[in-house]
Formats: sequence, structure tokens, C-alpha cells
Amino acid sequence: MSQETIFTKIINREIPADIIYEDELSLAFRDINPQAPFHVLIIPKKAIATINDITEQDAPIVGHLYVVAAKIAKQQGFAEDGFRVVMNCNEHGGQTVYHIHLHMLAGKIMGWPPYQNKTKGLL
Repeated sequence: MSQETIFTKIINREIPADIIYEDELSLAFRDINPQAPFHVLIIPKKAIATINDITEQDAPIVGHLYVVAAKIAKQQGFAEDGFRVVMNCNEHGGQTVYHIHLHMLAGKIMGWPPYQNKTKGLL
């Protein structure tokens, strides 16, 4: 399932993005429709369409995305306050670009469930 997506074009620098982090395995850039004061997408450079397409061989790459999230949280100064990372899968899961990616959100208290404005005992 190696179909070109908008993320492939960002990786290849064919279209612009506000890139805040890059290494040999991954890229992180600001979401164009932010859902929190801080909202970036962390993507692997390897094209993997959905969570269902992740193989055992991809485990180090997927784990690396979380290492990158922790680095970004420390660099941006919100590691201690907290943040959320989410990976959607397929249509019912809210996936719109078929190249796996973590949504990293921070800068406000997150509610739970995420589509409600409740905060399980916070505030």
C-alpha cells in the first residue's frame, strides 16, 4: 500500500510545511488545522498507510515516533504539564491521510472522552 499522499510530498519537499523536527526516520510539522494551541503531526518517512499495515519490522519506526514526541515536548517546554498523542485508523477512526501519523496536542487541558469537554476530575 505505497500510494503517494500529501505527507509524501512534504517529506520530498514538493509542498511546503512548517517543519519543527526531522531526523533520518521521521518528520514533525505543524497541523494546518490545529485542534489545540500546539498541534503537530509526527510522521515516519517510510510510507505505512494505516495502523493495520504496521508489521513487526515497523515496530522500531513506530516506537521512534513516540521518542520524537517526548523530545518535542521537552524542547517546547510542556513535557511536565502533559500532552496527548493520537493515531487514527481508517474512516471510522478519523483517519484522513493514509500515511500513519501521530497527532501531538498540547497547551491546554484535554477532555476525555476526547470529543467531549470533560476533564475527569481536573478543574
